[in-house]
Amino acid sequence: MSDGLDQLWAGWRHRYVTDASDAERDKPGGLADDCVFCRLAESGPPSPENGVLWRGETCFCVLNAYPYANGHLLVLPLHHVERLEDLTAAESAELWGTTKDAAAAIDTAYGADGLNIGANLGRAAGAGIPQHLHLHVLPRWSGDTNFMTSVAGVRVLPQSLPDSWAQLRPAWPAPDGRA
Repeated sequence: MSDGLDQLWAGWRHRYVTDASDAERDKPGGLADDCVFCRLAESGPPSPENGVLWRGETCFCVLNAYPYANGHLLVLPLHHVERLEDLTAAESAELWGTTKDAAAAIDTAYGADGLNIGANLGRAAGAGIPQHLHLHVLPRWSGDTNFMTSVAGVRVLPQSLPDSWAQLRPAWPAPDGRA
């Protein structure tokens, strides 16, 4: 009797997965001088050229260069850190406060039907750059699924990154809570 969930067993893949994980752990990753996020953290004040939307004392917010949707933001500590537990108390507080501000800016700028907010911690979780902690904040709309991703492996985004920056920057909450 099937419950609708079929499983495909490939026991031989265990060694492949284990070896790949061991190779990832043995990488000399975590080197800040080779980190695109660290280079962005040092790229100067917010501008359409660097995509940085906001910079604080310990964290910053930048447009995702490979967005899933218009206005897809990344919130990161300025400090090169891999795990949540490695954040200082000040970094943790500002990271979550900046995530809240990013959500408010997206709401104001785009009026989306919803938001996805999340983190991919570690390569196995889907992190493209696992050595520098970052949170994703992106708008979502009802019915925004796109057949191009399924059929052609392509995303169609109707807005350029500089145009997204120009739309989001004035919507960023002011320190006193006003946009």
